Amino acid sequence: MIDLAPFIEIRDLTVRFGEVVALRNINLAIDEGESVGILGRSGCGKSVLMHVLRGVESFPDMTGSVIYHVARCEKCHHVEMPSKAGEKCRCGGILKPEDADFVKLDINDPLRRDITQRIAIMLQRTFALYGDERVITNVMRAVEEKGDTMSVHRAADLLDEVNLSHRLMHVARELSGGEKQRVVLARQLAKSPMILLADEPTGTLDPGTAKVVHESIRRAVKDFHMTLIITSHWEDVMIELTDKAILLDEGEIKAEGKPKDIAAKFLAMAGTLGKREEVILGAPIIKASGLAKRYISIDRGVVKAVDNVSLEINEGEIFGLVGVSGGGKTTLSKMISGIITPTGGSISVRVGDDWVNMTVLGSSGRGRATKYIGVLHQEYTLYPSRSVIENLTEAIGLSLPFELAERKAIHTLETVGFSEEHAEEVLSKMPDELSEGERHRVAMAQVLIKEPRIVILDEPTGTMDAITKIEVTKSILSARQELGETFVIVSHDMDFVRNVCDRAMLMRNGQAIFTGLPSEVMAKITEEEEKEMLRS
Repeated sequence: MIDLAPFIEIRDLTVRFGEVVALRNINLAIDEGESVGILGRSGCGKSVLMHVLRGVESFPDMTGSVIYHVARCEKCHHVEMPSKAGEKCRCGGILKPEDADFVKLDINDPLRRDITQRIAIMLQRTFALYGDERVITNVMRAVEEKGDTMSVHRAADLLDEVNLSHRLMHVARELSGGEKQRVVLARQLAKSPMILLADEPTGTLDPGTAKVVHESIRRAVKDFHMTLIITSHWEDVMIELTDKAILLDEGEIKAEGKPKDIAAKFLAMAGTLGKREEVILGAPIIKASGLAKRYISIDRGVVKAVDNVSLEINEGEIFGLVGVSGGGKTTLSKMISGIITPTGGSISVRVGDDWVNMTVLGSSGRGRATKYIGVLHQEYTLYPSRSVIENLTEAIGLSLPFELAERKAIHTLETVGFSEEHAEEVLSKMPDELSEGERHRVAMAQVLIKEPRIVILDEPTGTMDAITKIEVTKSILSARQELGETFVIVSHDMDFVRNVCDRAMLMRNGQAIFTGLPSEVMAKITEEEEKEMLRS
């Protein structure tokens, strides 16, 4: 890169939430057109920094400065990159240099609002789409929300930009996670942004699908001449998409430099998993034979979400469901948990010595089993107006004396990777005061605190960094060792599956392709399948 103009300057930025310091003395310069990666463990301050840069929220206890250097039209107030200063605006006015400090400027300041309208953001796990409308309509609506209009041709061009032309007439809710994320990107591009803030945009996607999204981001950054700031726990993202990277830890920048070097330092912090304890598994606790789930799609006719799947899971086993997005993993897990009724085949869950038919509704049918099954959904939610300890007790109907509730909550939070000190610290916090990784672990604790016999986790490590992922792996193994719980884990993360699962099932197009040891399943993911993962 040559002759890049300074775009964003962060000087001595400190953000506090009460006694907690989320960011401490952050100093960082970002040039126009530069791509910057942010690495750090869960709770290190990555998301707080991204939200400060976005500029649409106020932070009462924030010091330092976050200065945007821009060129702003004196006539229509359109904002451009600083290198455009002195040029003519599209309205005929002149673009003049301006500096905006997001720490000092009021949230409603006109200059600040004009800049934030040119900032695009992709958030963790947040698709924010009109689910019942077609993909192309979702893109057109992105500008309608600001009172503008967009032609069908322009919307189609944007979908082509993110490699989604083949889905423009599909209903948004029928897309896979990777496809939804690309629609989100197209909606952001519709606003013609100067900068894209991508906060773990592919955290819950399988590696193949994630590569497609990353390629779409890379292409969009180049074609739209955007500055990119991206957080991720994947080393390849830093190396392939960014010019430089920073390592955040406990709210401070510990290192800044080449993405490969920073990624290596971050991974070195993760440590190792250690040797797994040997576990003797019990008798079968879940059985399915010829299981099927079909539904009717307006666009695709009869869809075989799950097609003739048979499986047997033993008590105390950690069983993985792996494969590409849209392969049927989540649908199968929902049939195991009793959320979805199969359209064919049989599935039973053992409660004590009795087998419960999960295809039979009511308290005498699957209702007997569902009370012993805990589920953490991929798109989970916590009660936003309740503290962490309330989310873990009364909010989910767990009525205990305060001292016992506090003790049980701390123990469960330790089980999902918090230290005892950190667990005690977060009990009184509200969900919006936590990082995404912390919220995810609290949601997992919300499931485990009810002491289920079977736990179903849908992408449990999706938004977690390498360090937290090892902690959660240890916590699942510990929960199995101490409590004898059975886990069914839906995941795209084969390294995680290899470390935590006893066996795994590879699914593709709704069918069970192979069941065996994780290493054997990995060997069955062929080059042809990897290509399909890239297209998914």
